[in-house]
Amino acid sequence: MILEARGLHYAYAGGVAALDGLDLSVERGRRLAILGPNGAGKTTLLMHLNGTLRPAAGQVLLDGEVQTHGRAALAAWRRRVGLVLQEPDDQLFAPSVAEDVSFGPLNLGLSEDETRARVTEALDSLRIGDLAERPTHMLSFGQKKRVAIAGAVAMRPEVLLLDEPTAGLDQFGAVHLLAVLEKLRTGGATLVFTTHDVDLAWAWADTVALFVNGKVVRQGPPEDVLADTEALAQARLKPPLLLDLGLAARDHGWLPPSARLPRTRAEAMALMENISR
Repeated sequence: MILEARGLHYAYAGGVAALDGLDLSVERGRRLAILGPNGAGKTTLLMHLNGTLRPAAGQVLLDGEVQTHGRAALAAWRRRVGLVLQEPDDQLFAPSVAEDVSFGPLNLGLSEDETRARVTEALDSLRIGDLAERPTHMLSFGQKKRVAIAGAVAMRPEVLLLDEPTAGLDQFGAVHLLAVLEKLRTGGATLVFTTHDVDLAWAWADTVALFVNGKVVRQGPPEDVLADTEALAQARLKPPLLLDLGLAARDHGWLPPSARLPRTRAEAMALMENISR
């Protein structure tokens, strides 16, 4: 495990509990979906995983070591664990895209040449190199999301935390963004993302953690967690459509018990073609 939360407790002003003894494990190099309804506290959890918030009780471990909130320790923590919030305007503040993305590397004490190289690399990885000189206030929502992610990527984190990464994007924008994130993962990054979209979690995650009332009530492979209708009901969620389709095909003998259940539209269409033959 590269990142772990153990027994996290946190409450907002007025005693509103957000995390209630939460445990979570993040495997290196994997894609973990933290799945739960809106308002469940998923963002609060991410802000604990990179040290933005300090728990009232419990610990966050990085490579097995308990993390602390001293200035130097926190800076080192955030270099290794980056966070991208759901609303990009909460993170973008510099006049231009290149200046915004350069902020993190410069804060690391890197030279101007190294910073410039990292900015170019990050923008190219998000396919927005042509936006380098664009004022941030003149970007579309989808462009702002990619710039916010580029700012985190320029820090070269080992773990990238993403809060509802596809929220507010059209279908094309969401597919494009996921392709970019997958490229980052194949390059060695560990991805953790929050969502209330069970179909996204089913299609894209290696592991799913189901978040209910400030706790992870179940964590494991998507085919196990997302087929648990009782646990999903606690989170006011329903199983993914393609999972239901695959299980129905298996029950009718159209799909062998050991065969992979369809995760994508293309896999579902292939299954339907085989059934119709």
